[in-house]
Amino acid sequence: MEQIWSTIIGFLQSMGFARLFTDNNWMCLIMIAVACFLLYLAIVKKFEPLLLVPIAFGMLLTNLPGADMFHEELFAGGHVNWEAISDTANTGLLDYLYLGVKLGIYPCLIFMGVGAMTDFGPLIANPKSLILGAAAQLGIYIAFSLAILAFQLPFMNLQGTAIQNIAASIGIIGGADGPTAILVTSQLAPAFLGPIAVAAYSYMALVPVIQPPIMKALTTKKERMIVMEQLRPVSQTEKILFPIVVTIFVSLLIPSAAPLIGCLMLGNLFRECGVTERLSKTVQNELCNIVTIFLGICVGATATAETFLQPTTLAIVVLGVIAFMGGTAGGILLAKFMNLFTKKKINPLIGSAGVSAVPMAARVSQVVGQKENPKNFLLMHAMGPNVAGVIGSAIAAGVFLSLFR
Repeated sequence: MEQIWSTIIGFLQSMGFARLFTDNNWMCLIMIAVACFLLYLAIVKKFEPLLLVPIAFGMLLTNLPGADMFHEELFAGGHVNWEAISDTANTGLLDYLYLGVKLGIYPCLIFMGVGAMTDFGPLIANPKSLILGAAAQLGIYIAFSLAILAFQLPFMNLQGTAIQNIAASIGIIGGADGPTAILVTSQLAPAFLGPIAVAAYSYMALVPVIQPPIMKALTTKKERMIVMEQLRPVSQTEKILFPIVVTIFVSLLIPSAAPLIGCLMLGNLFRECGVTERLSKTVQNELCNIVTIFLGICVGATATAETFLQPTTLAIVVLGVIAFMGGTAGGILLAKFMNLFTKKKINPLIGSAGVSAVPMAARVSQVVGQKENPKNFLLMHAMGPNVAGVIGSAIAAGVFLSLFR
């Protein structure tokens, strides 16, 4: 009889309910509540549901006491403990899936899908939009500089290279490019991958809310009513040569950006070359969807209570929105500056599309422009800076990886 009671008591003690009231597991309740709130935003409010649902569910799984699906210690110090991870008895499902994030596989595959779904024609037709996309990366460097200053405060408990690494990871949020933020953070500041990814994708979902007030504050009604000339037709040859030339040039200029740029351009080449339709459709649909699921769950799994419930998380949220606002402002202000020297005026609203939220940021430019002038159609013009922003954020990521990895 004692053995039976001992077995029952041992079973009850092994339950997650019992573990909630031991050690610091009460913090897991907070994280479970946060995960449920993110699920609410994704499902009810439709904030980036394709990414926020798997991220929130991964956060839920990793904070269930006793589930042991993810072990941060296997990736301590930014390195994979291959000897420990080979022990299947002490390794969870998410530990294996997370290798795709840690080794930089998932973000690059997502970029391949983005390339296959994106028309680079507007950028090719109007090369000046490349400059606007570059200017929109201003937010990255503003947030990076502010983070360097903020994380030197004593209560942040960060020292040395940890400061510059996490600052670089936060700065990338300003590019409004989730996969790039994930890649940089997984390499430079893996302990903060959860908060940074959640912030990046949350701000991407809030593009229609965050950008319009900034756009209106920095432009006059007359500027918002500027009608731009129709873009010239782009030949098939130009569309085929563009991804090849960009890959060669950017990879030679910043080798660390080659994985992201290479995958982005390969996906676009699948789209434009005319002989790989099956591959293009696969990359756009099946591959991209599968990788999105794995990427989201793994990113959510890194948001454990110990790392998420820290002062640094609040700093990430604040600096992330500053980065995003700086990126939006940078593109608009450069467009206004360019209008001082060009005969064919640029509607400054398209500069805000220089952030990498494709095609949402371009649609916001279109909506804000049409409110001032219903006959104005800015969508295709805004797609140029929008696509350039994707390239620009990948280059910025390569710069940070070259400097700090």
